[in-house]
Amino acid sequence: MPMIQRRLFLKAALASSTAMALPGMGWADASSLSDIGGAMLDLDTATIFTAREILTLDPDRSIAQAVAVVNGRILAIGTLDEVEAVLGDQPHDVDRRFENHVIVPGFIAQHDHPVLAGLTMSSHILAIEDWDLPGGTVPAVKEKDDFMTRLAAAEAALGDPDEPLLTWGYHAAFYGPLTRGDLDRISTTRPIFAWARSCHEFILNTAAMEKAGVTEELMAGWSPSANAQSSYRDGHFWEQGLFAVLPQIAPMVADPDKFRAGLELMRDYMHAKGVTYGNEPGGILAKPVQDAVNEVMSPPSMPFRWSFIADGKSLVAANKDDDQVIPAALALEDWYSGMTSMKKKTVKLFADGAIYSLAIQLRQPPIGDYRGEWMMDLDAFERAFRIYWDAGYQVHVHVNGDAGLDRVLNALEENLRRNPRYDHRTVIVHFAVSAPDQIERIRKLGAIVSANPYYVTALSDRYSETGLGPERADQMVRLADLERAGISWSLHSDMPMAPGDPLFLMWCAVNRVTSSGRVAGENQRVSAEQALRGVTINAAWSHRLEDERGSIEPGKLANFTILTENPITVDPMTIKDIGVWGTVMEGRVLKVSDAYQKDARVPTRATPEATDFANRALHHALSVVHAHL
Repeated sequence: MPMIQRRLFLKAALASSTAMALPGMGWADASSLSDIGGAMLDLDTATIFTAREILTLDPDRSIAQAVAVVNGRILAIGTLDEVEAVLGDQPHDVDRRFENHVIVPGFIAQHDHPVLAGLTMSSHILAIEDWDLPGGTVPAVKEKDDFMTRLAAAEAALGDPDEPLLTWGYHAAFYGPLTRGDLDRISTTRPIFAWARSCHEFILNTAAMEKAGVTEELMAGWSPSANAQSSYRDGHFWEQGLFAVLPQIAPMVADPDKFRAGLELMRDYMHAKGVTYGNEPGGILAKPVQDAVNEVMSPPSMPFRWSFIADGKSLVAANKDDDQVIPAALALEDWYSGMTSMKKKTVKLFADGAIYSLAIQLRQPPIGDYRGEWMMDLDAFERAFRIYWDAGYQVHVHVNGDAGLDRVLNALEENLRRNPRYDHRTVIVHFAVSAPDQIERIRKLGAIVSANPYYVTALSDRYSETGLGPERADQMVRLADLERAGISWSLHSDMPMAPGDPLFLMWCAVNRVTSSGRVAGENQRVSAEQALRGVTINAAWSHRLEDERGSIEPGKLANFTILTENPITVDPMTIKDIGVWGTVMEGRVLKVSDAYQKDARVPTRATPEATDFANRALHHALSVVHAHL
């Protein structure tokens, strides 16, 4: 029996049992064979959680006040009297700790990058937005002088004079160019590495270049493209230049201790935001790095489950024989255990380039000196799509521009006509710039969307002036058009490209308020309930997990996020300010810890093992960015 049918059967059975278990109708009075069989069972003790409100997203009953949980799954929902009636003589406890709180389905991080986020979040953050981390809030940088002042203070606070200083978050489009000379003003003796907000580029001071051995002679041995995307004078390395300099700098910015500390910070950060399940698309292809991830994310103490989607781009490039591609993907499944897993029969592909660097493919030319990039050549993209489509895989495709979206929809239509599939749920990921005519085509082709609503908040003001112009910038992320067309859509942060905070993503989608405080594309606003679905049941749907997660219904996993307020009824501008008490994860009550994360800054380790690990870890993080943003 399919899972959805089993769940409906359970719901029907429980509804029937409610009448049988009314007061005065104990199991001792049972007269039917099923009643006698039930009485013979040694039933486990259930827990009934009560709350001010429970937003179930169950179409049969949207609001409840109590939910019964047994062995990590939901047994019944309703009022306390109704739920106790369902349980009848089954032993149970009533847990009233949430009576002044609101329970919603457990938040799902539909698309995040814990390795990349761990490395960036454990650096000294100086970015275009506030970052609310377990150790406190890091306020946004106001201007370049503010960046320089705060970076100088961070350098002065370091005790070890040889400890490298890594900062992340600088955005040249907001603050102007950053050069080696700027960083030399901070220190001429301490290595300083500035990792740009897009994660596509590094700027090094002279001390960093000297310690890393980056010389003009070294660069002369690089490829022409790597040299074209490097500046020795400015200490600036981007795209292929960044990959060329990577072996020199990795040991100073991604050693094993720093890597682990970053992952621990990400674990605590996401739990503090109410996440109960997450996914990294474009999973790790270096086993030593995955083993290190598993050390933090696989133990049973992990407060949420995490899955990985295979990187189809890399797997296809590494296997020239079509018949070898699927076995190579299947071989990765054994790399995971415990609270981590490989998402089976699911793959990630890539269309065009970065929204943060405007390397996106547009139907109409961009405004200014920007150039679109394809992350996969057309023949490689079409080959990969065909191989995975024919193997029955669900395909998630990164795409940002409307011309990029045309490429994705063309490939989808061609494969549907060639090899029709029902309920394929091809996922269009990011969905920055699209055209009205593409909405209907998405619907007809049966695709769904995972969108990043933060693009509007962070970028619409600036991109109205350069890159896109007012119309395209304000109409980014057309969620309301998707809703009107009846297309399933979910929300994601692409952490660290946006804060991995589901309530904040909801706030962005509902309000569409930019960094200047204006509303961009009011016609694309969605309701709070729709946005809540975007981080719960629709996110589950996008990963084919709707039978297990995403709503509070009998038979599903008992995954809840505990909030201080109802996100559907509060003032929409206050959604992002709602407090998260903690989560219930498969029946385990997990309060958000008040403990600070340990200091992620550690001395450089130069052992061969550490150097190899650092290269692999940073290479994975940058490969995700290079191909994925």
